[in-house]
Amino acid sequence: MSVFQKFLLIYFCVISMTAVIVTIHDKRAAIRHRRRVPERTLLLLSTLGGSAAMYLTMQCIRHKTKHAKFMVRIPVIILLQVLLGLLWYFHFV
Repeated sequence: MSVFQKFLLIYFCVISMTAVIVTIHDKRAAIRHRRRVPERTLLLLSTLGGSAAMYLTMQCIRHKTKHAKFMVRIPVIILLQVLLGLLWYFHFV
């Protein structure tokens, strides 16, 4: 495994864990009527690579599942990320 591949693996692990933690934090804040995480921040974390982890977390804790904005955009982001990954993989292999 190259240094770049190790970097990508670590990056996606960290961004995914961050997405999970922030999503759970937002759910708890919603329950406690506290200050929430902006939707823009959640979507940014998803776009930066935490989309799959965030989507699974949303389903598990039933958070933002009634919001079309999230239930459409995050799967679209996942699809785009998979397509970009495949393009990148087949371009460099």
